[in-house]
Amino acid sequence: MHFNILTVFPEMFPGTLGGGVVGRALADGIWSYNVINIRDFAINDYGSVDDAQFGGGAGMVMRPDALGAAIDSIEKPGQIIYFSPRGARLDQKMVRGFAGDAKNAVYTLLCGRYEGIDQRVIDEYNIMELSIGDYILSGGEIAAQVFIDSAVRVLDNVLGGGAESTANESFEIGGLEWPLYTRPSVWRGRNVPEVLLSGHHGNIERWRKQQSDEITKMRRPDLIKENENEHN
Repeated sequence: MHFNILTVFPEMFPGTLGGGVVGRALADGIWSYNVINIRDFAINDYGSVDDAQFGGGAGMVMRPDALGAAIDSIEKPGQIIYFSPRGARLDQKMVRGFAGDAKNAVYTLLCGRYEGIDQRVIDEYNIMELSIGDYILSGGEIAAQVFIDSAVRVLDNVLGGGAESTANESFEIGGLEWPLYTRPSVWRGRNVPEVLLSGHHGNIERWRKQQSDEITKMRRPDLIKENENEHN
C-alpha cells in the first residue's frame, strides 16, 4: 500500500506513523509513502499557494494552479482523497474497503489548509472528500495520519495475532467493545468479574456480548440502528 501526501508541511510526516506497529510495518515495507510539498509548485518566489476568495469572505483558499501542478507531478496518484468536513465520515467498514487490495492500493492524500481548496480541483480530478469527525482541524495532515494508521493496522502481518487482533474491536463487532481486564485480579479493592476467571468460554462470550450490547445502547445507539438497517 502506497500513499502520496500533498501538504505545505512535509516535516509533519511520518510523525506518529513512524512509531509503534505502523512504524514497524513501514520499516518492513508493508506500506510506503511519498511527501510532495505543495509550495514547490507555488505561483511566486514567496511560496504562495493561496489567495483571497472570489465573492469575499474570511479566510484564504488554496489555488487550483498550484494544487493541479502538484497533483500532475505524481506518476501514479491512484484514488485522490481530500480531507474535508463536507466529506463522508470515515468508519471501520470504509477503512476495510480502502485496505482491501493492499498490494496494489495507491492513495493520494490532499491535506488542505486555510479555508479550504478551490472547488475546481475537486471537480477536475474527481476527488473523494472524507471527514474523520464533526470538528475542525487546522489542516488535513492529522486527518491523513489518522487515515493511514487506520488502514495500515488492518493489513496482514501488521498486528500480532493476525486477523483475530482486530476482529473483536469496537466497530468490527457491530458495536462497542466490552470492558477489558488483566493482572492483577484485584487492584485497589476492585475485582475482575468472576466470569472472566471461570475458564468457561461460553459464559465469557455471553458476558462480553451482553456488555457490548449495553455499552453500545447507552453510548452509541446510532450503531444499533445502522446494524438494523443493514439487516433489513
